[in-house]
Amino acid sequence: MHILQISNKAPYPPNDGSSIAVYNMAKGFIDNGVELHLLTVNTKKHFKDDELVPEEFKKQSNYVSVYRDTDVKPIGALLNLFSSQSFFVSRFLFKEFEEAVIKKLQENAFDIIHIEGLFMAPYMSLIKKHSKAKITLRAHNVEHLIWDRLIKNEKSTLKKWYLSLQNKRLKKLELAILDQVDGIVPITSYDMHLMKGLGLKKKYCVSPTGILLNRYKVDKSNIRSNTFFHLASMDWMPNIEAVDWFLDEVWGPYLKNEKVEFKLAGRFMPDKYIEFAEGNLEVQGAIDNNIDFYNQHEVMIVPLQSGSGMRIKIVEGLALGKVIISTSIGAEGIQVKHGENILIADSPKEFADAIKLLINNKELKEKISHNARKFIEEKFDNTKLIAELIAFYKTL
Repeated sequence: MHILQISNKAPYPPNDGSSIAVYNMAKGFIDNGVELHLLTVNTKKHFKDDELVPEEFKKQSNYVSVYRDTDVKPIGALLNLFSSQSFFVSRFLFKEFEEAVIKKLQENAFDIIHIEGLFMAPYMSLIKKHSKAKITLRAHNVEHLIWDRLIKNEKSTLKKWYLSLQNKRLKKLELAILDQVDGIVPITSYDMHLMKGLGLKKKYCVSPTGILLNRYKVDKSNIRSNTFFHLASMDWMPNIEAVDWFLDEVWGPYLKNEKVEFKLAGRFMPDKYIEFAEGNLEVQGAIDNNIDFYNQHEVMIVPLQSGSGMRIKIVEGLALGKVIISTSIGAEGIQVKHGENILIADSPKEFADAIKLLINNKELKEKISHNARKFIEEKFDNTKLIAELIAFYKTL
């Protein structure tokens, strides 16, 4: 099978949820014998040097990246008011990438054009002009629902109005794309049910992001007891909302004086959190090696209040045998079980009580840690998951 994989974010190194999702998909295709071509936008904000991409992966994936500054600029946001396109999406439409798409399609005959996420879907009309391949959308999220949840919590009237306008346009695009592609690949069953509610009638295959198991070695030799952490890229609004909720509603009222160590880490860390750090609350920015960081800390927290799709950081944490406390929204689509391989807590008091429950409770932590890794081994082997997706693609 010949597949062109198109992404709006360079996948290597795979150091955040979306790049892990794209990279692992590519590796799964390659490991299952697909002749793959991977074409990606390499943005200024998430720039990744092509020279750091392993030569073997470049060769196996016929890797091509196209640079673009997609940063939100006030003038661009203002001018977009006179357009019918959502500014969330239009930033990724540009001539150089169009030319790269056309070149790939003219030089190769593909069976499947696999589009990673809604933001690259507007290239569909261009693709259809130059290829007879089946087009599929890998839906990382139900995008407009993420913004619905965020807009409800927005306090600025002007910002709320602007975001609502953009999200109305985004929803219109999302509904149109669901009807235009040949197949849909939701990451979770939960998202699949949401799409059916929106009128999805196309063929679909639920395909969660798998784990390259050999990359995730559980190592407890350097772990520090009663260390709690949150690791996430802090340029995504739901992550900021989650940390604000945790610090304001959980940490301050319930945990500030407990004998625990809490660390907040991740790329694009806002100054307001760095200034907030004190006592047993430590804040740092980007982590050099995520896996080493996981293996040094005992309990992972995921206090998400909004979002869609699958939190890949949770899947990584489970693979490394982390004890995880998450909201129901954070754990959506992963099919974990409260008290068995994760702890679910939604209110501030529930979250604080879950943390207190784990302090010095070695037996419970060992049980959840063991079951977490076992769950990933049984459900999230990347090669097997992509083999199932390829079988679906053959039906198209």
